[in-house]
Order: sequence, then structure tokens, then C-alpha cells
Amino acid sequence: MNWSATQYSTFEKERTRPVRDLVAALGQERIATAVDLGCGPGNSTEVLASRYPDALISGLDSSDDMLVAARKRLPGVHFDLADIGRWLPAEHYDVILANASLQWVPDHDSLYPRLVSFLAPAGTLAVQTPDNLEEPAHRKAREIAAQGPWAMKTSAVRHPPRHSAEHYYALLKGHCSQLDVWRTTYFHPLSGGARAVVEWFKGSALGPYLAVLDADEQAGFLAAYREAMEVAYPALEDGTVLLPFPRLFLLATR
Repeated sequence: MNWSATQYSTFEKERTRPVRDLVAALGQERIATAVDLGCGPGNSTEVLASRYPDALISGLDSSDDMLVAARKRLPGVHFDLADIGRWLPAEHYDVILANASLQWVPDHDSLYPRLVSFLAPAGTLAVQTPDNLEEPAHRKAREIAAQGPWAMKTSAVRHPPRHSAEHYYALLKGHCSQLDVWRTTYFHPLSGGARAVVEWFKGSALGPYLAVLDADEQAGFLAAYREAMEVAYPALEDGTVLLPFPRLFLLATR
């Protein structure tokens, strides 16, 4: 999947609010080192750097386009092109932040404990992942992908499995001294009705489907998706759509 920093940043204010809440919940008042896994255009890294201005902050992402935007935004921060699933740091960190990135990485049962092992003593893994696979925005995308004339092309698209809060708690309890898991549903007011919902998910969930389609197929897919979103998320009288967006948060301290 080719990530677009411009598309992702269309709703930057709304996408950044959860990471502000996550970073604000970190217990450490001062740290020496931190890394942002899946830093995107640098909005989450900026939140982390603001919380810990004296720390050595770094970031990584698998998208060149995202890294160009991140480096422009934070020229004093070191960013690397890397795959989270294969990341093997040479040092340990006081904070490892993963904001809306681990849902794209498979095998969480091995990934999460491995990330905890990269923490310094009393360091914290801070994770936020969308918990919305059963929301209409995702369900309708899967239905349209399976039922349209593009079904053969989109049949190979798979989202890595996500798990419940109970699953992650049980998985990490034996690896951590402290563990906090919670779920929050944000209601994002989007002006522009169903069109805005389409634009939001073009920057994330729809990407894998659109990536395997040609231009005409993409147009047809998006038209069908917009029609479905008009039904699933009816606009208010002023044309605003209130988009419910559940997210799962985790703080795991070694």
C-alpha cells in the first residue's frame, strides 16, 4: 500500500486527538529516549516531542512520502525508513509510541511482547489502535470489495487480525510491572456529509483495496462506497456527519 501524507493529513486535527490523550496518560515526567513507530507525517512525533522536550526523539515509518512530510515538519528529529515488524533497535527506550500503526502489522502475539523487550527498565510501550473493524465504514468496504466487478482483484486484501482488550492484557501481563488498557469512542464532526467520510477512509482503510484497482475501478468502488456511507452515516441538518470512531489504548510499563 502506498501511503499519502497529504491524504492522511486531511483530518490531522481529528487523527491527532487520540495520540494527545495517549501521550498525556504516560506516567513518566522525564525521559531520555523515545521512538515513534509508524510516525506518519510526524504529527504523533510532534506530540511526543512536546511532552518530552529534553528527550532524544526518533521516528520510523515504512512510507517514503510520510517520512518526507515528517522530516519537513520536525527537521531536528531523526527519522528512518523501516518496517515495524522487522525492527531490531540497537538500544532500549524509555518510551515506545505506536499510534494507529500496529493494526497494519501481523502477529500481535509475538509483536507486542517483542516491543516490550525493547524498553529500558520502567519504560513504557504506548499503543493506540483503531478498534472499528465492525463499524459500518469497514463492514461496507468489505462487502463492496467482495460483491463488485473487482472482487477477484480485492479478494487477496487482508487486514491483520486485531484482538480484544482482554487478549492484550493477558498477553502482556507477565511481561510488565504495570498495564493499563482502555477503549474510547470519539465522535468526529465532519463537514461535507458522506463525501467527508470517504475522504477520511481513503487515507487509511480503503487504501489496500484501491491499491489493486485501476483508475476506472477505483472510481466505481468509491462511488459505491459513498452511496453506502450516505445510508450508514446520515448527515445532520447542517450537512455535518458525526463519525463514531472506537479506539483501543494500551500502556505497558516494563
